[in-house]
Amino acid sequence: MSRAKRRTVELVGIALTGVLAAVMISFIVLYWLREAPYFNVAYEQFRIAGRLLDFYLGTNVFQHPFMWQSMSTGVLIGIVAPLVGTYLVHREMALIGETLAHTAFAGVAFGFLFSAVTGWDGSLLLIALIVGILGALGVQWLAERTNTYGDVPIAIMLTGSFAVGTLIISYGRGQTGINIEGYLFGNLSVVTVEGARLMAVLSVVVVACVALTYKQLLFITFDEQAARVARLNVSAYNTLLIVMTAVVVVGAMQVLGVILVAAMLVVPVAAASQIAQSFRETLYLSIIFGQLSIIGGFAVSIHQGLPSGGSIVIVGISIYLLAIAVSSRSVSAISTH
Repeated sequence: MSRAKRRTVELVGIALTGVLAAVMISFIVLYWLREAPYFNVAYEQFRIAGRLLDFYLGTNVFQHPFMWQSMSTGVLIGIVAPLVGTYLVHREMALIGETLAHTAFAGVAFGFLFSAVTGWDGSLLLIALIVGILGALGVQWLAERTNTYGDVPIAIMLTGSFAVGTLIISYGRGQTGINIEGYLFGNLSVVTVEGARLMAVLSVVVVACVALTYKQLLFITFDEQAARVARLNVSAYNTLLIVMTAVVVVGAMQVLGVILVAAMLVVPVAAASQIAQSFRETLYLSIIFGQLSIIGGFAVSIHQGLPSGGSIVIVGISIYLLAIAVSSRSVSAISTH
């Protein structure tokens, strides 16, 4: 395929992904404001469209609001996770996603226990988000103030946060009977109304941050020392990247589960890197592959009654293997343009 055709296909894929994301965010807004004048009419039209889809596809999915909010969350994850993951993979920081997932897991466990003991009915994801961001800042602080190898602070935070989470769960089950399996393995029913709204807001914020700091993040990704020489505030941009990772991980945890959440940061990017010829092309293709993984995974999950997390990851890995099969090179060497 010629370079012009590749470019056209990529732009069409990104445009379709953008339209799909806009539709999903629109649903989240309409569902939130469905009792308000004018919004209730638009919401009912959405429900009618869902019933028509079920009729023509022979399914029983699109007429249910909770399925739409789960799919909306998944579509947004399919955009922001590969978007942030592209920078992480090229900086050899793929493990950070797993670390922050375990940190968020500790936050969810603490939220369960706190809610059970105090009767607080707030969002567990909000607590997980706060703990995840604090964990991200903790990793960044350790990395900047220790002389150990770069992955040692990440490994310490990964094991430490998971240890804290397991202790809280063990204590909580003895006291309150909490159940956290849905957050471990991913489950469509875990996605709450508040979780979908939070994911919509966080997705817009992450995309806006990457758009505004694209050149700076690209600079520190490929030549951090040169960025320091150029008096770029490398520490601030590193912190921004790791905080965005924490935000994405907490949102993705609803659908993928703690154990598999890091896959959406890495697998689509790995697939895109096999066939892309530039960083920007890798970014575009990783988002497209991430979206295909989410849609395909949801289809498998719904049709077979399987966990959403495992289904999405298996579809993503299948795309990765296909990318290897069609790739004309064994080692990725891309330009930064």
